[in-house]
Amino acid sequence: MAVAECLEAPRRIVRRTVDSGTAIPKGTLMKFSGTPNTAAATAGASDLFAGITVEEKVATESDILEVGCAIDGVWDIDTTAAAVTAGEMVEVGGANSVVASTDGDLEAGSLVGRAEETRDGTNRIRVRLLGV
Repeated sequence: MAVAECLEAPRRIVRRTVDSGTAIPKGTLMKFSGTPNTAAATAGASDLFAGITVEEKVATESDILEVGCAIDGVWDIDTTAAAVTAGEMVEVGGANSVVASTDGDLEAGSLVGRAEETRDGTNRIRVRLLGV
């Protein structure tokens, strides 16, 4: 899956701790991965959303232990094969992808934002992040 593309610049960037030996491309959907404020790339449905990276982390940069993650803005994000309708809330659907949310996703922490367009044959949709 491709990384998310920024369409409207975020205003809220938070710092997330990451593994020192891991490469993380700019535009990666991140999930909370253990201790508070530690994040990794999303891997599965319903991962706890931690933001979208606004900078690249190269694997050989072992002294870099944090990346900036956007928690608002508008992004072009891949979807799973499931239908998403404009106006629906979306959650983490897997690695760098979203899917239409279900009841309880906000409380569970996997909610990403609101779809601003209906999924078509391109499998990418415009999503406005919640900013939380």
